[in-house]
Amino acid sequence: MENSKVKIIAMYLPQYHSIPENDEFWGQGFTDWVSVKSSQPLFEGHKQPRAPMSGYYYDLSSKKDIAGQISLAHKSGVYGFGIYHYWFNNEKNLLTRPAEIIRDSKELDINYFFAWDNISWKRSWSNVKGNDWAPINDLKTDKKDGPAVLIPYILGTEADWLNHFNYLLSHFKEERYIKVEGKPVFVIYHYSDQIKEMAMYWDLQAQKNGFAGMYFIYRYDPLLYIPSDLTTFTYEPIYSGWGSLKERFFARMKKKMHVADKRKIYDYDTIWDNLLRNALKHTEHNRLHGAFVSYDDTPRRGSKGIIVLNDSPYKFTNYMRRLIEICKFQQKEFIFLTAWNEWGEGAYLEPDEMNGLAYINALKDAIS
Repeated sequence: MENSKVKIIAMYLPQYHSIPENDEFWGQGFTDWVSVKSSQPLFEGHKQPRAPMSGYYYDLSSKKDIAGQISLAHKSGVYGFGIYHYWFNNEKNLLTRPAEIIRDSKELDINYFFAWDNISWKRSWSNVKGNDWAPINDLKTDKKDGPAVLIPYILGTEADWLNHFNYLLSHFKEERYIKVEGKPVFVIYHYSDQIKEMAMYWDLQAQKNGFAGMYFIYRYDPLLYIPSDLTTFTYEPIYSGWGSLKERFFARMKKKMHVADKRKIYDYDTIWDNLLRNALKHTEHNRLHGAFVSYDDTPRRGSKGIIVLNDSPYKFTNYMRRLIEICKFQQKEFIFLTAWNEWGEGAYLEPDEMNGLAYINALKDAIS
């Protein structure tokens, strides 16, 4: 690790601005705010809908709104943003505007890297493997008569890999783009043999462009093979909460038995206890740890959602403080925090009507 300071990377969703694809799939002006605003409580005491403080439903095509986020990030102690990257194929690279505003505006002083969710964009009712972006809106609009795959993920061959790399190069050259040992950091969510080939090709391209190579980090999945020599991170709270074989088995049984209420409810303290124990156990230098603020994805998934109860800013401070100490001892440079602004999943540091700036201050206290 370059120094003893652990760097908090807040995962960052660029979805809060209109794009033609969202307009086509789910209606004019659709962003994740639509799901957040229309959320309903599913039981007594369920904290939905959530609303940003002072009703500030920002627009991430606005430089001013991004500047406000960066100011808050500095107050919280966040080192940088892990911005989700949606390159599906040569024809479709979506939700790029926020990162490009940051790249082109030197005064927006925030470190960042990309996290590539390399998978197809599919309808929520489809059996096709992919990422179902807006299940609630899916069910309202197409009633299963639209295409199963909205945008296909096509990795392609070397010519396609070069095209993708060349798009990213202007970001990699930015001083604020996060690098490790002179290598641009790039997160990939879904590992495969073909991704391995692409990574080797990109590493050579990076060297040709004056870097020491590429620094790839892959999302760890206990159910998938990932070579042990690769650098991975745990995506929380999924890994320590409901990512176990036991939990997946029961979720699958619920689905098979057509249980009407498929929501899964978990306890904040239990997940964080598992998270910290997992962190203590995984001392290997190339396994990076994740953390989370809270979680409730019912705005997107309704009765099929996952809800974590009993969270609080006070608990978050104490748990993050312990995880930071573990990472310092293990000399882990980064913590991947879910999330800066995943409002549709109830995972956000940003101020809301319920807690104000409490979670921003909670992270600051944990770091200091």
